[in-house]
Amino acid sequence: MAIVVIGGHSRSVGKTSVVAGLISALPEFDWTAVKITQHGHGICSANGEACDCATADHSWAISEERDRSGASDTSRFLVAGAVQALWARTEQGRLAEAMPALRRRLEGARNVIIESNSVLKFLRPDLYLTVLDPSTADFKNSAREFLDRANAVILHEAPGGPAWQSVSLKPVAERPVFRITPPEYVTPEIVQFVRSSLTGRISQKQQLEASS
Repeated sequence: MAIVVIGGHSRSVGKTSVVAGLISALPEFDWTAVKITQHGHGICSANGEACDCATADHSWAISEERDRSGASDTSRFLVAGAVQALWARTEQGRLAEAMPALRRRLEGARNVIIESNSVLKFLRPDLYLTVLDPSTADFKNSAREFLDRANAVILHEAPGGPAWQSVSLKPVAERPVFRITPPEYVTPEIVQFVRSSLTGRISQKQQLEASS
């Protein structure tokens, strides 16, 4: 199994579009796609809606997407060609509690692509791509924390300097940068980078398993 993680520095920078684009462009990987959402107080993990519950069994939930209308992010993953799409929802800071169940749900998956930054606290993917939009000022702490682990950057073309403050991109200064102009979020160069990177890693794993 190969694991790809797609992160980003804020909401609405195109993470879901990148995941869906890679699923569509690389169908040979038979993707199981996962979206991880961490919410604040007053939102129920069981259904993602506002509520007043504070019970332990509502601190996280994992559901499988069945709808293929494209109305939700996980539905878009199915429309793009994912074999399976899962939505993991947790209270802010409680992703660790959901990880054992998520790992069990992913057993048997051929390859996995996950939309998240925080999941990097609990696993080391074969490939981590971060989506950055200089016109969006917000920069999540999780994106800062794991910026140095990015294998490549997907960067929105934007005039002028970045809107974010006190953020250094030195940790990724030597990494490949793929520039995008929405609505195109996944370019042929990105597809080739992901394909060649994963093919190489899978081959290495197979060689190690054969020699052990």
